Amino acid sequence: MELDEKKYLYLLVLLPILVCIFFFNLYWKRKKQREFGDLEMVKKLSPERSTFKPVLKLVVVLLALTCLIIGLVNPKIGTKMETVKREGIDIVFAVDVSKSMLAEDVAPSRLEKSKQLVSQIINQLGNDRIGIVAYAGSAFPVLPITTDYSVAKMFLQSMSPDMVSSQGTSLDEAIQLSSKYFDEKSKTSKLLILISDGEDHSDGALAAAEEATKLGMKIITIGVGTEKGGTIPLKENGVIKGYQKDQNGETVITKLNQESLKTISKTTKGYVYGGNTKEVLEYIKNALNNIQKTEFEATQMADFQSQFQWFLSFAFLLLFLDIFLLERKTNWINELNLFNEKK
Repeated sequence: MELDEKKYLYLLVLLPILVCIFFFNLYWKRKKQREFGDLEMVKKLSPERSTFKPVLKLVVVLLALTCLIIGLVNPKIGTKMETVKREGIDIVFAVDVSKSMLAEDVAPSRLEKSKQLVSQIINQLGNDRIGIVAYAGSAFPVLPITTDYSVAKMFLQSMSPDMVSSQGTSLDEAIQLSSKYFDEKSKTSKLLILISDGEDHSDGALAAAEEATKLGMKIITIGVGTEKGGTIPLKENGVIKGYQKDQNGETVITKLNQESLKTISKTTKGYVYGGNTKEVLEYIKNALNNIQKTEFEATQMADFQSQFQWFLSFAFLLLFLDIFLLERKTNWINELNLFNEKK
């Protein structure tokens, strides 16, 4: 079961507040009755007034409010897992999470801009399967091939330089790990979208790209950053405490290296500068249109249906019944003598 609008669960805090108000009001009435006169004499003035009915009305109202809140939350129930056939391609996003991606020469930062680009690309996908790889000095698998885009976005937002212990930018390891995501025997078209500032501190990126294309992979690289460059802020609790320095104590200036990214994708002519989101999305869209789609099977939860209508119906039924629940004694309740009202 999943909940559509979890924020409305906070309304449940109203229930104990209403209970407190009810008992405070009850206490206040008893106090005033004592001031008016003897309680036994007061009861004789209203012999039909029930002690049980106000409590019953409170319970009915609380149940009605609970059902209304659950109705607003809109619980959904999935009844089964089913295998469906889709037509698309397999895409792996390899995102550079090295410290140079923290540079803010591109707002809000190179890394956050990369996340935004990937998220926007995912939004325009149809039935394609996607995976995510993070890399710096080494590559790290973040999410295996899946059709669940919401989970992919969740993992995407959690990516940071802390995910990878060794720093640098190992483009060759990113390509090699991404290629392992794809099934070599599968006829499904394979696409690697590699996002980086291009500051490659390892050898073999071109060789890795050429080996990947032999396996049928197409590679598109997206350059994030500026050629003018920027400093790498060192933050603590969101506050800048200084800037990254080199071994000589000089502030590091990191620059976008478009040539290394263009070299990697030269076999498929797939490089685009990531400064303009609209241009990137248009470029990716055109590239996807030129890639042959393949039919594949995907397992997903089926028959997720909203259940809010049952809770709302029960809530309105209880509120309707509450109208007819008067505070006078009823014969059958009077016979039960639950609150020892008979004398």
